[in-house]
Amino acid sequence: MIDILVAGGGPAGLAAAIRAAQAGLEAVVVEPRPAPVDKACGEGIMPGGLAALHRLGVRPAGHSLRGIRYTDGRRSAEAAFRGAYGLGVRRTELHAALHARAETLGVRIVEGKVREVRQGRDTVTAAGLTARWLIAADGLHSPLRRALGLDRPVPGPGRYGLRRHYRLAPWTDLVEVHWSPYGEAYVTPVGERLVGVALLSRDRRPYEDHLAAFPALAARLTGPDATPVRGAGPLRQRASAPRAGRVLLVGDAAGYTDALTGEGIALAVATASAAVDCLAAGRPEDYPARWTRATRRYRLLTQALLGAADRPGARRLVVAAAHRAPALFRTAVRALQ
Repeated sequence: MIDILVAGGGPAGLAAAIRAAQAGLEAVVVEPRPAPVDKACGEGIMPGGLAALHRLGVRPAGHSLRGIRYTDGRRSAEAAFRGAYGLGVRRTELHAALHARAETLGVRIVEGKVREVRQGRDTVTAAGLTARWLIAADGLHSPLRRALGLDRPVPGPGRYGLRRHYRLAPWTDLVEVHWSPYGEAYVTPVGERLVGVALLSRDRRPYEDHLAAFPALAARLTGPDATPVRGAGPLRQRASAPRAGRVLLVGDAAGYTDALTGEGIALAVATASAAVDCLAAGRPEDYPARWTRATRRYRLLTQALLGAADRPGARRLVVAAAHRAPALFRTAVRALQ
């Protein structure tokens, strides 16, 4: 019998399958899309997330990231990571590297989609397959989270993201976060001649309309568009618990706050690894507490920063505060790395 069935072959699902194979467990991934899979995201991996990928034996190609810079066009603040580098990685490159590693370890990846789950005393059945456990890694708007009754409403208007790449040489080895009264622009070098620009806002407008709010940045983006615009959202999602019986939720499926702090991949790998470690140890009941510990720092810092970003008056002060208190800004960045 299969030890772990994984619903979803994105980064969280593949990370879970790789971790399972490293632990000597048989994992089967069910995913409807052929690899590599693209997705709208900032594509910057923090040092902690990169180290976690390396522990899985995954080393994607990309552009080294030295730290983070905040700017509003007049003032700026930057902080280098402490003792390590991050990596700007095209989402397709990351997915291809994870997919190749999983196949090398003998993980079986089957085409399909998990639409419903039947749980027994000792087994779980989905997509025509039966396993001892199921890991739900089916993304931000997880159908399994809803089917299991774990989805919780999120108050207030949602935030949305749009991403495009430009064929030009990066002008920095930092992730730049440009702030405007309407949203943020995240600039990430992902190759020698490729820069990703992700725009986040509560306003649902075309990409070019959002970009116009950042005139200094727009003036730099003189190269031809390298990729079409991709979108995602609403970003914030809530789950009442990360486990329901023999199903464990990981990555975005277990809940998501916002992309402000760039920890999506780090959290995907951390929660996937925690889930598999609990199952390998025969302690599935430990996973909710492990999930809480793994995500607590991200949730607290992101919620605090998002709270400031949600208020126009406070939003104007974010970069000013980071500029005036560089030591505090460095502390915040290093707490997230």
